[in-house]
Amino acid sequence: MDGDTLFSIGELARRTGVTVKAVRFYSDEGIVPPLDRTPAGHRVYGIDAVARLGLVRTLRELGLGLPAIRKVVDREASLAEVTAAHAEALDVQIRTLRLRRAVLTAAAGRGSTPEELDLMHKLARLSAAERDRLIAKFLDAACRGLDPGVVSSMTPVLPDDPDDAQVAAWVELAELTQDPGFVADTRWLAERVAAARDGGLAPPRPDIVAVVRATADLTLDPASPEARSIVDHVTAHPACPDDLPAYLKAAIAPRRIRYLQLLSRINAWPPPEPATPAVDWFLRALSVRRGSVGP
Repeated sequence: MDGDTLFSIGELARRTGVTVKAVRFYSDEGIVPPLDRTPAGHRVYGIDAVARLGLVRTLRELGLGLPAIRKVVDREASLAEVTAAHAEALDVQIRTLRLRRAVLTAAAGRGSTPEELDLMHKLARLSAAERDRLIAKFLDAACRGLDPGVVSSMTPVLPDDPDDAQVAAWVELAELTQDPGFVADTRWLAERVAAARDGGLAPPRPDIVAVVRATADLTLDPASPEARSIVDHVTAHPACPDDLPAYLKAAIAPRRIRYLQLLSRINAWPPPEPATPAVDWFLRALSVRRGSVGP
């Protein structure tokens, strides 16, 4: 077929798989203009209209709008430039949809109230800069003036291309940071962690929870002489705070444990080693050692 072949609007529609109505629309928009008109006023198209309309159809199926398509077919912008820009726009939409799905999944799984759902939705819509400001505000309230190491160990960093689990974890973690009670509890514990690290201990400076986890023996009766020896060892450790029971209970509080689990998921860190069984055992042994009623 040579370049002089002309097609009616119906023939062009059949050759390209586009409806006559769509061809007429693109023609009226100047995206696929007719080459000429018949004496009766009917539009006719050249062979180049077949390729042009095929490109338009492909770009429309990929979701590009008419302004972008017009730039491509009129050669005001290269196909690579337009499709790259569209791919970037789709990336934003995908991230937004992931966040929305995370909110809906969390709300369905937890039986959230309308107020909780509204908060989660607002958190999911935050930009990267807004997310950073929200976390910075929490860390300032919870860790202001403390060892930078404490701050960095508490900082979530959502990657540019997070997976679904990281997105869901960030929404839940961000919700936690909005709870004044959790902020106050985190501050209380962080101050004591910092005090232990500043207490003249040579590096590495262990946290007393790590000491308990390393020395507790869950096979022993908390009232046994062996358990008493373990309690004496821990309470004599340089990292042991004066308010040891309160410190340990704060360290294994469910919301703190949940925060650390979510933090590990977001930052792709190894999951935190469970401390609750060892701490629970130690608190019972400590209670026996001090002659008080066990928890």
